Amino acid sequence: MPRGPRLDAPGTLHHVIIRGIERGSIVRDDTDRKTFLDRMGLQARGSGTSIYAFALMTNHAHILLKSGPAGISTFMRRLLTGYAQYFNRRHTRVGHLFQNRYKSIICEEEAYFDKLVAYIHLNPLRAGLVESFEELARYPWCGHAVLLNRVRYDWMDRDYVLLFFGQKEGPARKAYLQFLEEELGVDREKELSGGGFVRSQGGWSKVQSMRRRGEKALGDERILGGDEFVKEVLKEAEERRDVLLPEHERLHLLDDDIERACRDAGVTPVFLRSGSKAGKLPSLRKELARKALLEYGMSLAETVRQLGVTANAVSYMLKPQ
Repeated sequence: MPRGPRLDAPGTLHHVIIRGIERGSIVRDDTDRKTFLDRMGLQARGSGTSIYAFALMTNHAHILLKSGPAGISTFMRRLLTGYAQYFNRRHTRVGHLFQNRYKSIICEEEAYFDKLVAYIHLNPLRAGLVESFEELARYPWCGHAVLLNRVRYDWMDRDYVLLFFGQKEGPARKAYLQFLEEELGVDREKELSGGGFVRSQGGWSKVQSMRRRGEKALGDERILGGDEFVKEVLKEAEERRDVLLPEHERLHLLDDDIERACRDAGVTPVFLRSGSKAGKLPSLRKELARKALLEYGMSLAETVRQLGVTANAVSYMLKPQ
């Protein structure tokens, strides 16, 4: 069956699963592990991607992230291509390192965020890479240790995660740990990273219940969420595809927007692209960047060229405050 296109709207919550080709290792030692995470952090900061949970295993990895202004594709391509080149050089090998393309599952945040965090962070314990919660709390290749403040990665948004469990850090960490212990006894493999309709509806028990009531629902293997969420995501993706103009027309629209915005602000387009942070220029660039990326569907690279700023600057402009 042909693979469907990615659902890649900016600001979407994804559960990403990366696997080594033919179940081969993607890391061989701690140097590889540190390099992978350093590269992931660098790309996350540069693209405005928010990382909420991760587990780096031997032959695969799980990441829970919210895509930045340019969507998930650029972030993942740079991460995996750069790391594969490093790995092949270091270990004197050739060929592909990762299995096909990565799997990305769009997730309904309100219903599944806490379950996904727990599922991902329990991976090293379930796989036997650590033998206890005490060891997991010190394990540096998983986001669990970051949430407990035992390991520091400034590119992981631990505050956002802990807010799902409480308003103050101490009680939030306690509630998170209690939830993790409860989730250790629950098998969510098929529900959260399996395939097709069952996952889209939140598990086999819900599907059976719907069938007993004679209800039909929409499922999609790329989406984790209820029927209405699946419909909403697919509808938005279809609308984005329908309204996407040819590139030269999008550039023409953005040029008009730049001319109009500069005229209203009393500055020239040359001054806008000069890199100056004087007066209204930062807010002006932010408004234009948002329009270029989110309304016109332009690439991050083209947006950067049109506004005369760096990719990091554009990503920072559009990062949720």
